[in-house]
Amino acid sequence: MTMTRRNALISAAALVTPAAFAQAQGNWPAGPIRVVVPTTAGGASDTLMRLLAQKMSESMKTPVIVDNKPGAGNVIGSDAVAKAPPDGYTLLLTYTDHVFNPFLHPSMPYDTARAFTPIGLIGSVPLLLAVNNAVPAKTTGEFIAMAKASPGTLNFASAGSGSSLHLAGELFKSMAGINVVHVPYKGTSPAFIDLIGGQVQFMFPTTASAAVHLQAGKIRALAITGSKRAPNLPNIPTVAESGLPGYEAAIWYGMLAPAGTPPAVVARLNTELNKAMQLPDVKAKLAEQGFVSQPGTPEDFGRMISAEMDRWGKLIREQNIKL
Repeated sequence: MTMTRRNALISAAALVTPAAFAQAQGNWPAGPIRVVVPTTAGGASDTLMRLLAQKMSESMKTPVIVDNKPGAGNVIGSDAVAKAPPDGYTLLLTYTDHVFNPFLHPSMPYDTARAFTPIGLIGSVPLLLAVNNAVPAKTTGEFIAMAKASPGTLNFASAGSGSSLHLAGELFKSMAGINVVHVPYKGTSPAFIDLIGGQVQFMFPTTASAAVHLQAGKIRALAITGSKRAPNLPNIPTVAESGLPGYEAAIWYGMLAPAGTPPAVVARLNTELNKAMQLPDVKAKLAEQGFVSQPGTPEDFGRMISAEMDRWGKLIREQNIKL
């Protein structure tokens, strides 16, 4: 990544007009705050944001309203926020696809690195290396050896081309040096059906979505994709420790504002977001889903987005991944 793009992400909060800054120092928030969630209602992103929005509303004494704008791998909702006034009243709940999109879409309606001001990282959900019960491998290392012994014969499912589940599989394929075939589905439900049925041999689902199938003994988890073992699944090793050192993938979530949002507003939103994440009932609900809370500063989140764009952009280019 060029220094220009990296600096744009880290320092975007400083790009304000005197009038906007004066407004921020005044009576903000003076009305409802809208958080655009670029997915359909009821999904993981929507559920997460509605939980946080409720707590932020109570703390800030102003409505924080969730507005679902799905479509085009989060591009439609993100574009609505990119073009909104930078006044702190329109925000974006984003996730990992945010850093994939510039490399997957031939043309974007906004500049991912320049159109937004980071507010804060919320946290991440690790994935699982889940396999069909007929797969004989018991560890990541054994699975890689099996794939190398029969190149091109193993298939992995995803919730769709360009999704986090797809890219996690492509990263695994690249780092392990194996020849496996990607099979995209329209969502995780049909992917699980074929994983259980043996039409595909493995996939990288979230811990939450896989839980019911694991508990029923319909699939097995060889490893978890996070940097550490999950507190709610302590007996499942990481991919890195069980056969593929250096591998790490997760779905992360964070909050953005339009570029030029006043620093005072960004700072207040960051404080309120971090405060909501530290509430005991919120922490408990997130932990149930295998969610790892990662409160931090806007600058921390900006640096992370930059690093993620570098990492996934390189993979997408090298593997020639197309939608």
